[in-house]
Amino acid sequence: MKLSVKHTVDRWFNKIAKNPALSVTVSILWLMVVGWVAFGWNLGNIGLIDETEPLFAEASRQMFVTGDWITPFFNGDTRFDKPALIYWCQAIAYHLIGVNEWAVRLPSAIAAFGLVCLAFYTIQWYLGKQDELEQVSRPTRRYLTSFIAAALMALNPETIIWARTGVSDMLLTGCMASALLCFFLGYAGKEGTGDWGLGTGEKFSQSPIPNPQSLFPNKWYLAFYVLIAGAILTKGPVGIVLPGLIVAAFLLYVGKVREVLREMHLLVGTLIILALSVPWYALVIWRNGWNYINSFFGYHNLERFTEVVNGHSAPWYFYFLVVLLGFAPYSVYLPASIIRLKFWQRSHWRSVERFQQFGLFAWFWFASIFAFFSIAVTKLPSYVLPLMPAAAILVALLWSDLFSDTKTRQTIAVSPSPTPPISASLLRISGWVNVVFLSVLATALLNITHILGTDPAISNFHELIEQSGLPVIAGIIWLVSAVLVAGLLLSRRWNYIIGINLIGFVAFVIFVLTPASFFIDRERQLPLRELSAVILEAKQPNEELIMLGFKKPSVVFYSHIHVNYLKFPQEAVEHIKNKAAKGLKPSSVLLLAEQKKFLKMDLQPDDYKNLSTKGAYNLVRVPFKKMKNQKIDIS
Repeated sequence: MKLSVKHTVDRWFNKIAKNPALSVTVSILWLMVVGWVAFGWNLGNIGLIDETEPLFAEASRQMFVTGDWITPFFNGDTRFDKPALIYWCQAIAYHLIGVNEWAVRLPSAIAAFGLVCLAFYTIQWYLGKQDELEQVSRPTRRYLTSFIAAALMALNPETIIWARTGVSDMLLTGCMASALLCFFLGYAGKEGTGDWGLGTGEKFSQSPIPNPQSLFPNKWYLAFYVLIAGAILTKGPVGIVLPGLIVAAFLLYVGKVREVLREMHLLVGTLIILALSVPWYALVIWRNGWNYINSFFGYHNLERFTEVVNGHSAPWYFYFLVVLLGFAPYSVYLPASIIRLKFWQRSHWRSVERFQQFGLFAWFWFASIFAFFSIAVTKLPSYVLPLMPAAAILVALLWSDLFSDTKTRQTIAVSPSPTPPISASLLRISGWVNVVFLSVLATALLNITHILGTDPAISNFHELIEQSGLPVIAGIIWLVSAVLVAGLLLSRRWNYIIGINLIGFVAFVIFVLTPASFFIDRERQLPLRELSAVILEAKQPNEELIMLGFKKPSVVFYSHIHVNYLKFPQEAVEHIKNKAAKGLKPSSVLLLAEQKKFLKMDLQPDDYKNLSTKGAYNLVRVPFKKMKNQKIDIS
């Protein structure tokens, strides 16, 4: 039975490999299915999530409305946290499909999908090149590995979260990771022949050295420079520092620094990067001066690396946990994937063909980002998002050893694989770690209400989670996955294990994460959207809106109204009294407050008019005349 299935799979992939149109069609369909499940499905059907996402969405809306594409603004103040590319992309999406949640998140989803497609292409090319060098045909290995790599890269918690969030992190990852893939394709000497590199008879140049008379680098190096400029325009200096660190470390290790820098036409590339990225920085500095320099380069870059910003500190092992959970459940195979490379054998890696160094390059990519942000003092889970593509490549290459064809057409073994097959004992150990990890994950999810903290926006948070039944469904999914993986280990069907993990994760996304996101949106964000609609309807001309006790930028985005944030009830009372004393018109303010903070204002029923109560929030109108003799309980 097992052999029959294997023969069937091999025959199917051989048929695909012999038909270029079919191979391209199957590849595109696979990428579309993976991309839709991971990035497209229900992308805009959930409201913006406070607090960060609405900051980007509203700043982009301001650009779209005002036509000022240089200085980002939020709520009347400049917003220098991030450069302009993410705002430009969202503003363009607003123009194309309207101001809505789909437009806010579309740039992140497109960046993620584009990266997955390029990685798919790169792995197809790499394995096809290896087959060509060894004069064998292994379509099963080539297709299954690239299919698995695309799925691993798209279907992991870290990528799904940020690809579905309208902030700059996924756009940065898309630019940076795509740039690194383009660098490797340029470095490895890929020359196109009109074929899409899908194992359909492509030809490869034997020398990566470009024409010395050419002024420009090859097309892949050129794309590398353009994407680096995009990364700089997305998040600043880190967009060139990290790729530069990765490429430099890799080239130093393989001993090709001078050779590769010469063929890259580094001076021309630097000019391309500067020409694309510097103009906006020059304009925003010209318009805002030292305010921008101190805020962006000082606070949001230098201080984030050297000091704790906004309380985002964490222990040294923080990113071990982030990678373990953010790349779950496949993260348990990363140690085996790295050991398989034997990266410490420098003489071996310097002796192989350039294209055969792909796994080594992925390791430097992963390790450099992990080390860089582990050194940084400010720590956030999203910082290591750019290493997730490298993690997916490493694990996919590990599984490529198991996707061998039943029958290969081999004439002369010209060159061995750059890495020996993974040992059965190491794979067995990793597999049982996989079983334990899935079991622990299932147990944790079954007891999630005892692990999660409270949410002030949802008073009965734990009870609602239990009533939803989602923890039970999640626990069952991962327990079943653990049992299936254990069964495959006992029967030595190694190559199916990664598929069980992927299927389990897809089931988790469909039956747990998606319903959970709708549940949280309904309980946490919907009240604010409904109150924003009431504000739009009730607000009088020039009437001020005060938000007391919390900051929820989504109200600014959905109401299109400037909000005055006040933290304490005493501040609100004093502020309203001052406005009343000045005799300003209109003679009232709108007050959106958490119920606990609102009660501390000690207002009498006839001191205000209740406009709406949603969830944990009250929206009231406070006439100035009612506040003249008002006192405040500050206990």
